[in-house]
Amino acid sequence: MLQMKMIYLTEENIVNINSALNELLVVLFRDINEIEEKAVRTGQYKNMTANDMHVIEAIGINGAKNMSAVAKALNVTTGTLTIAINSLVKKNYVERVRSEEDRRVVLVSLTPKGRKAFYHHKKFHDDMIDQIVEQLDEPEKAVLEKALTTLAEFFKNKK
Repeated sequence: MLQMKMIYLTEENIVNINSALNELLVVLFRDINEIEEKAVRTGQYKNMTANDMHVIEAIGINGAKNMSAVAKALNVTTGTLTIAINSLVKKNYVERVRSEEDRRVVLVSLTPKGRKAFYHHKKFHDDMIDQIVEQLDEPEKAVLEKALTTLAEFFKNKK
């Protein structure tokens, strides 16, 4: 469990806030990845990785998507995505077909087993968010949303 210490800004410790925020972000990213990996690899999903689940999430449940769109959503090359899709096809989570309109286009969609995995992964994220926000009052939720939006914009601009 992450132990957090509150840091109050004073002249003495304002220099240390950057170091504390860096440590907190590093720990959060590592812990989220580790916890997510453990959470998704349960029961019938023992052969899945968090990366597999993210590919399934990017494909989504709203019908077939072309490989280029999924690769773009994941910020990977289509070659990298192909390796992941091959594995998911073998595991029967994803099906791949050629577009009827343009045979060069490969479409991927979730099988019924893939849809179940999608909802399994979604539940992990829903539970995580619920457990976080239930501990916060409305002003704290607003501050958290603003801080995370700023962080997301930082990472988006680094792409």
